[in-house]
Amino acid sequence: MKNDNKILINNFINTIKNGFNRIPKKIKVICVALLIILLIIGLIVLIVIESQKQKYEEYNGKNLNESKYPGYKELIDQLQEEHPNWTFTLFYTKLDWEEVIENEGHHDNTEYPLNLIPDSSAYPEDWKCEIDRDRTFDNGTWLCASDKAIKYQMDPRNILNDENIFQFAELQYVEGAQTEEGIKEITEGSFLEGDSISEALIEAGKNANLDPYFIASRLIQEQGRDGTVLSRGCEYNDTVVYNPFNISARGNSQEEIIQNAAEYAYEQGWDSLEKALIGGVEFLKEGYINVGQNTLYLQKFDVVKQDDSLYSHQYMQNLLAPQSEAINMKEIYEVSDTVDAGLNFIVPLYENMPEEASER
Repeated sequence: MKNDNKILINNFINTIKNGFNRIPKKIKVICVALLIILLIIGLIVLIVIESQKQKYEEYNGKNLNESKYPGYKELIDQLQEEHPNWTFTLFYTKLDWEEVIENEGHHDNTEYPLNLIPDSSAYPEDWKCEIDRDRTFDNGTWLCASDKAIKYQMDPRNILNDENIFQFAELQYVEGAQTEEGIKEITEGSFLEGDSISEALIEAGKNANLDPYFIASRLIQEQGRDGTVLSRGCEYNDTVVYNPFNISARGNSQEEIIQNAAEYAYEQGWDSLEKALIGGVEFLKEGYINVGQNTLYLQKFDVVKQDDSLYSHQYMQNLLAPQSEAINMKEIYEVSDTVDAGLNFIVPLYENMPEEASER
């Protein structure tokens, strides 16, 4: 049987050879030339695809093109000089800066803006978007953000400073950098106060390889220090449920927002604050960290292609959230005296950035 198969294979090969030998030489040359052209085209396509892929590269002080990405190097070098244990990862988004702002901005055909600012005189008049201006969103206290506001908050060069840098902190658990004492200090007098909650936050962060200080900061950002009905417990289907991360808390009225968030918590079985904390951390890990949105900045601005989409997977509409959360996180690190631990910061780079940082 084996010999029969060998004979069949040899006959097939000989048939191919004989057929090829009967082809005129001119046709052979054309076929070879076409094959070479196809190979070249394929190679060019692969090179183009590869050049468009986002990539990460550890910064070593020499591998940042200052003419292509102006204003970054000096700021990173200054931070590294002040905090020698810090490392920086360059994230080449391969996205054009103006296209990013256009996609993050509000358009006529979208019902809900991606970026909102508080309805407050604390912000410049030209931070209201050109389309909706004084129209309010969410619970009636938020306005659509303008392209100018988005540019200012998204421009990495406005973040590469000691006050705002934790927007770029990689949200991972670092042994010895995050402590229960730090959690207790920052949560004192808040709805998160208490040994059991501090232990739950540290344990949840450790198990998920997620920064517990980020978790505490996110909770304070979402709930305020006094908490809300979602962190103090609200009744749904005769069960008191908790949703401190405000997951699925969406709608155009306070009642609708709370109802949607409570329904989600009920479906997850979050009938205690500790359960809701652990479940919420897992939600953050699976939904954001594991798809490359592993900084406060990247959770707000979806410029990561890992899930094959852009701009649509953003944790919150609040344009200012990464900034305020970063300040909270930095405060926790300072209180626990671990701000100079071996932390890593992921810095996004955009194509065709203006020479100067975006102005307020």
